[in-house]
Amino acid sequence: MKIAILDDYQGVALQSADWSRLTASGAEITVFRDTITGHDALAERLAPFDVLAVMRERTPLPGSLLGALPNLRLIVTTGARNLSIDLAAAAARGITVCGTESRGTTTSEMAMLLILALSRGLVREANAMAAGGWQVGLGRDLSGLRLGLVGLGRLGAQVAALARPFGMEISAWSQNLTAARCAEVGVEHAPSLRDLLSGSDVVSIHLVLSERSRGLIGPTELGWMKPDALLVNTSRGPIADSRAVIAALEAGRLGGAAIDVYDAEPVPAADPIRDRELIEAGRLLLTPHIGYVSRQTWEIFYGQTVEAIEAWAAGSPVRVLQP
Repeated sequence: MKIAILDDYQGVALQSADWSRLTASGAEITVFRDTITGHDALAERLAPFDVLAVMRERTPLPGSLLGALPNLRLIVTTGARNLSIDLAAAAARGITVCGTESRGTTTSEMAMLLILALSRGLVREANAMAAGGWQVGLGRDLSGLRLGLVGLGRLGAQVAALARPFGMEISAWSQNLTAARCAEVGVEHAPSLRDLLSGSDVVSIHLVLSERSRGLIGPTELGWMKPDALLVNTSRGPIADSRAVIAALEAGRLGGAAIDVYDAEPVPAADPIRDRELIEAGRLLLTPHIGYVSRQTWEIFYGQTVEAIEAWAAGSPVRVLQP
């Protein structure tokens, strides 16, 4: 059995689980640390493998690619959902697709960390110290500020719980959000996106990417925000128009932005979002999609990946994802 582990950016997949349980029975494991996107290049790379162990949505697996992989019989994705896999095409070709569990708090902790770091200019001040300097800017406290949550599902509710002890006032909005749900979580219900954005000092996005949420926050919506407001995105890059965010920051129409998710990942070195002047000024904080990246999460992801491959090979039940 030939197994490919895809997109292991940090080179830690083999350290995060006991893969010897598979190699002891003759399995061959190949780890790819880079991400390639071209159909032909991917098809050539993946053609020899019976099993793909994929990390979330880092490498999409559309039906056209699955059709070019004659040996593929099993895909194990980390997490219980992966919208970048064509499940119907996989089922039609007899390819089993299954997922793993995940930790439920990692991304919300990251969102709160970004809110704190951006509000206090942490990276700017740390960089000043590293360069031999001292205080170079002025941050602000969270207590008394209003946090606007775009989305109040599991992660949005967790961020509300984390922000409350800091003394923040909290409101939320999404297309289907009800006042009853807001009351359940203990936050105010904003009647519209405009009301939420215009009244918030910090805005944090917690929506699933869909046709309704894609491009939800663009130039018009950014114009509704306070000129000293902060925008935090740990959800999905295309929900907020990154070029519009950069333009708003450069024009002084937005106080700051912290971004962990991008339209294309890994982000190309020459991408305009890597605005060095804004970064050095402490108004733009970029992190490389680490909202769900932690040691404990990887142990669950890869540990259960090994278990799924073992179970599938033995003909035992696996957690199959349905089209």
